[in-house]
Amino acid sequence: VNAEQVILERGAGRRVVIVGHFPFVERVRRAAAECWVTELHPRPGDVPAERAGEILPQADVVALTGTSLINHTFDGLIRLCRPDAFVLLLGASAPLSPVLFEVGVDAVSGTVVTDPQPVQRSVGQGATFRQIKRAGGLRLLTLHT
Repeated sequence: VNAEQVILERGAGRRVVIVGHFPFVERVRRAAAECWVTELHPRPGDVPAERAGEILPQADVVALTGTSLINHTFDGLIRLCRPDAFVLLLGASAPLSPVLFEVGVDAVSGTVVTDPQPVQRSVGQGATFRQIKRAGGLRLLTLHT
């Protein structure tokens, strides 16, 4: 199961916040009762990151980019989530570690390399994640509590 499937299943008819602009945002917007996307570099229709404190407490389902661990925003974002919200950490930078369940994450969707050769070739050519995925050698996984 990939992150999009988890968000669509958990978020159908509910209030969803996605932290980070992912390719599936429009599909989630169609399925959710309300869907906000908050982003450090907002696109039209996104909520600027500095307003995350206004929308995260309203969410039934929260999808946090794994990049929030890298840019040190994870702790502040997770504190804004309601205790009963379903929280998913997702993306290529999301570590598939059950340790995250101890800090308020309910599921982690990430990537495992199954065949290093096409992945190394794609990375060496400067490919985007989508291009690397198309080249093969990756598997999308979700860990649940």
